[in-house]
Amino acid sequence: MLNIDRVLRQDRLLRALTGLNRQAFEALLPTFSEIYTQSLLERPRQRAIGGGRKARLHRPEDKLFYILFYFKSYPTFDVAGVLFDIDRSQAQMWMHRLQPILEATLGEKMALPERKLDSVEAFIERFPGVKRVMIDGTERPIQRPQDPEKQTLNYSGKKRRHTRKHLAAVDEIKRILVLSRAREGKLHDKKFHDEDDIAGSIPDEIPIEVDLGFLGLQKQYVNIRLPHKKPRGEL
Repeated sequence: MLNIDRVLRQDRLLRALTGLNRQAFEALLPTFSEIYTQSLLERPRQRAIGGGRKARLHRPEDKLFYILFYFKSYPTFDVAGVLFDIDRSQAQMWMHRLQPILEATLGEKMALPERKLDSVEAFIERFPGVKRVMIDGTERPIQRPQDPEKQTLNYSGKKRRHTRKHLAAVDEIKRILVLSRAREGKLHDKKFHDEDDIAGSIPDEIPIEVDLGFLGLQKQYVNIRLPHKKPRGEL
């Protein structure tokens, strides 16, 4: 089982497992705890709050750590169950229960990425001061689907396994600005972008850095920056 207290004491471990340093984690914790407590009051209960067997994820910091770890690493529920000493069904239950709490917390802290920006004006209003944007695809592994068609759609040749894919736009300090909805792992980055059009909502004066998976995008937007590829044989 993961020693959560040990991780919370070490900034390097906390960042590696959740993506947040201790200062950021502690800044989220009071709001997260308050929203979670409020959610308990809104749910019908058969026993008093605090009654019954003590949960493994008992403290607010345990719950916040669990949901941050889940979205940082995307473990299967079997793996999460082993790491947190709970069974598979509990691992799944806690994920679904805590996800809206985390989203509400990040929303109150103005830290939740946009799903989609509809205009340049919306980008400027939401993210003033951004000097540079990087757009890239990110894939998270999933269990092999049972349906043959879903197996084909979600098999990523790049990762050599079944995945779900997001497109993310980040700024120069690695803050996530825009995060697409999950799509099938087989989908090519350029085609994915053509359907979501993240670059279309970014002002022309802000350079957008992409990799060669977005080749062709530079013909559509003046601010696209592709990496330089050396000719074959050139040192």
